Amino acid sequence: MFTHNPELKHIFNQGNQHKGHQQTALALAVLAYAENIDNPAALTTPLSRIGHKHRSLDIRPEQYAIVGGHLLSAIREVLGPAATPPLLEAWAVAYGELAGLMSSLEAGLYADTVAREGGWSGWRPFVIEKKVQETAEITSFYLYPSDGGKAASFVPGQYISVQVYLPELGLRQPRQYSLSDAPNESYYRISVKRENGLHPSPDGMISNHLHNNLQAGDALQLTAPAGDFVLDTSKQTPVVLVSGGVGQTPFISMCEYLIATGSQREVVWVHGARNRSLHAFREKLADWSRRSDQFSSYVFYQSPEGSLPAEDWYEGIVDLTVLGNAVLRPGADYYLCGPTPFLRKQFRDLVSLGVRGSAIHYEEFGPQVLQLQ
Repeated sequence: MFTHNPELKHIFNQGNQHKGHQQTALALAVLAYAENIDNPAALTTPLSRIGHKHRSLDIRPEQYAIVGGHLLSAIREVLGPAATPPLLEAWAVAYGELAGLMSSLEAGLYADTVAREGGWSGWRPFVIEKKVQETAEITSFYLYPSDGGKAASFVPGQYISVQVYLPELGLRQPRQYSLSDAPNESYYRISVKRENGLHPSPDGMISNHLHNNLQAGDALQLTAPAGDFVLDTSKQTPVVLVSGGVGQTPFISMCEYLIATGSQREVVWVHGARNRSLHAFREKLADWSRRSDQFSSYVFYQSPEGSLPAEDWYEGIVDLTVLGNAVLRPGADYYLCGPTPFLRKQFRDLVSLGVRGSAIHYEEFGPQVLQLQ
């Protein structure tokens, strides 16, 4: 596909392409649609998540036809003689129906985005107003509209797409970063982890480019906030947050929102970090715990440094079974965010503690390939 349509390299995440995640996500989506072709309602949640990703990347209907044509060519090449005309026609129909469903869903998302005050379609220039180093690995970027207009509001938990030119690849590349502040009309904040190593993956190249090459005053292209891994702001029931590493960023936004709005919802936050010095926003969590009886936090450090002050911390990786009833709340919604192995473990442990799968929400880094039940 990239040979015949090289312009798509500027849209597709080359890190996910390199790791095969994008190809897997496409195959799973088409297969899931074919398996549920008589009951598309069963795919509402995964298709919604894909739709938000596509809207955030400014995907348009005509691009579905390009991908579909190359997908059928790939099926023909892989199956060889088994790819009979009736079989190819059946897959073409299934993909066409899926593309139509997605295009319709995304059209609604585009319309909703433009209708918001300060909303826009496509890419919009923003400027980095300031950079704040949270830890040796994580830096926050405060992004303001270059045109002086308002920044569209968002639902806590959503993300934005950031597009930069990456000299190493000779491409413009987009990446999604969770918003890490309460909604406001002036700016967006993202908190980005630097990827260490001599040869970071294409994913790491973007994050490191932000850290190393961009300073206050530099410009970025952004799409409007998107994503359906969000806090249900209509509820008053407890919220349990479980994060690993930089997976904490959407939860910072959720908590900032709850505090800013004077919410009385109970919040329990369990977070895991390699050590105390790499725990971004640590003092903010401690402050929230001191100030509010409705907020409690538990921290796991894989390698505690020296003698830590007395607080609710545990040595090792996040283990909800160790906390037991401390993280269980009647009627609570449970939100998980972190690397894929982290999500699998926390989901499994919550279910073992008696939490219903339908009450557990998770955000997977990159394309949607993880299916937890």
